Amino acid sequence: MNAGPEISQAFIVCISAVFTQNILLTYFLGLCPFLGVSREVKTATGLGFAVIFVLTSTCMLNWLVYHYVLVPLNLEFFRFILFIIIIAAFVQLVEMVLDRYSPFLYQQLGVFLPLITVNCAILGASLFMVIRDYSFIVAVGYGFGSGLGWFLAIIAMAGIRQKLANDRIPQGLQGPGITLIIAGLMALAFMGFSGVLQAR
Repeated sequence: MNAGPEISQAFIVCISAVFTQNILLTYFLGLCPFLGVSREVKTATGLGFAVIFVLTSTCMLNWLVYHYVLVPLNLEFFRFILFIIIIAAFVQLVEMVLDRYSPFLYQQLGVFLPLITVNCAILGASLFMVIRDYSFIVAVGYGFGSGLGWFLAIIAMAGIRQKLANDRIPQGLQGPGITLIIAGLMALAFMGFSGVLQAR
């Protein structure tokens, strides 16, 4: 079996998930922790790495469980509950590791770390993977690319918000207002990559 074309497809899907089909800025999934944790770059970096790990790992496990357990037993309708259980288990693992090795980051992330369990970006990636009928290698590439795209978006937002903290912003735009405007402009910038690729 020649895995070359499949690896190439996985790479293309990964790059697409980072830029042209960014799960956060194109599909607007995972906005709650994105807006809540993007005040400081350090905290955003920690949450971003956690999301990459959880997304990649759960896409692998959810693909295996779906194709080797649910499909043979004709229990595809059960995927929502099972996917959430797998995601919750991985989030617990990430919480325990951070609590043990990085208590400061664990405290900084606060309630948003357990909220990864119900982060619609995590569940959305697993569902997109099933709907688009990706192979295992492509699903892993998609999971990693989606996590990396979410990570880049929250790092960019945190950097911009730290810069704006020292600038004068009109009172009506302070807080959520300017944050949502920045998110909209970032979404336009990321979606612009699709125009570049189509032009080529």
